[in-house]
Amino acid sequence: MRTFGVEEELLIVDPETGQPVAQVERILAVMGRPRDTEREFKLEQIEIQTAPALTHDEILRQLYRARRSVDQAARQVGARIAALGTSPLSAATHLSPGARFEQMADEYRLTSQEQLTCGLHVHTSVESPEEGIAVLDRIREWLPLLVAISANSPFWRGTNTGYASYRTQAWNRWPTSGPQELFRTVEQYRGLVESMVGTGAILDEGMVYFDARLSREHPTVEVRVADVCLDAADSALLAVLVRGLVETAAREAAEGKEPLGTPAALLRLAAWRASRSGLNGDLVHPLEQRPVRATDAVDALVAHIAPVLRESGELHWAERDLKTLLQRGSGERSQREAAIDGLELRAVVAAAVEATQKHDGGWDAGA
Repeated sequence: MRTFGVEEELLIVDPETGQPVAQVERILAVMGRPRDTEREFKLEQIEIQTAPALTHDEILRQLYRARRSVDQAARQVGARIAALGTSPLSAATHLSPGARFEQMADEYRLTSQEQLTCGLHVHTSVESPEEGIAVLDRIREWLPLLVAISANSPFWRGTNTGYASYRTQAWNRWPTSGPQELFRTVEQYRGLVESMVGTGAILDEGMVYFDARLSREHPTVEVRVADVCLDAADSALLAVLVRGLVETAAREAAEGKEPLGTPAALLRLAAWRASRSGLNGDLVHPLEQRPVRATDAVDALVAHIAPVLRESGELHWAERDLKTLLQRGSGERSQREAAIDGLELRAVVAAAVEATQKHDGGWDAGA
């Protein structure tokens, strides 16, 4: 099987007020600055990374361990960690130090100022850049569905947005974010990236925020559309779905099957619908581009990658976990339920802090 790995961006919060706090440097110092944990764009968030893995179990074990370690360090500086796509409560944010981040803040102004979103990025290995481009061209239609599955950001700076994933809306304010047209070849992909940098509208290649892209640092395809999941088990499930999509796409390319080539404008609409509805309403069918129930869209995904999941022994539990997710809802629903019970957004953050540390009793999170 292909190796895969996960990056999770997590919010650092005050356990009393629920507001984001700029404590990443102190947390990293307590932890001894490990290589798999680092700061992000704002000092109120922290990123954890898994090592390349072969199985769902490896990914999940690493996520449990990393979430636990970061939260333990956060407690020592009077903070906690919450897996939230956006902050429910409004608070001033602080830019991480560095000339590049300062340039971004100066150029993008309010977009940069309000940027405090936490995503989930999945890396899946590819044999070559050529295979990577073939994969990118064949997974595009499925990425909006991953937004719905991971939706975990209904509140934004003290406001009930009405969206399941408002992080998607906030993130898409960056000039290069969102779906792209077919790349076809590595040369066309590289040429597009070079032309984008050449416009001067972005600082460098690191600001190419496509929904999915070739990693600059690893021989992987990086899928970047998901909210960070409230439950680590959902993050691991999403990683398996992404790997299934990558493997299926690579096989289609090897067999000479052409990509669907759905216009990016339609994919953007599908992503908007997924961001708005999550798993609570209709979604755009990934293959037919028409409104269908969320369960039908998920069924189409499972059918698409079933041969790969069956070979890897992951089909049965993936079907089971997706069924459970559809019934209980994503992190978005959990947040809304906490808001109803607590009557205030501070209760949402408190519930998220506990959910972030939740793990299956059969797992040894500290192993």
